[in-house]
Amino acid sequence: MARTPARSTSGPGVSGAGGFSIFRFFGEVFSELRKVSWPTRQVATRLTVLVILLSAAIGLFLGLVDMAFARLIAEISGT
Repeated sequence: MARTPARSTSGPGVSGAGGFSIFRFFGEVFSELRKVSWPTRQVATRLTVLVILLSAAIGLFLGLVDMAFARLIAEISGT
């Protein structure tokens, strides 16, 4: 049988033989957040409006489909 490799002791929040370190974990989180390419306010606003409009359009479409199926089922069942 093949042996599975031992679990890695490196990675976010791992401090060697001592185990997990909350301070190191958050230090690495903030370090990674500094590397992020954040969008400008204009881009973030435009994308937010786009998501809201698409969500409303899909909600309206699904509502209309639901009403159509409800009427179809009511006609078939005779109520």
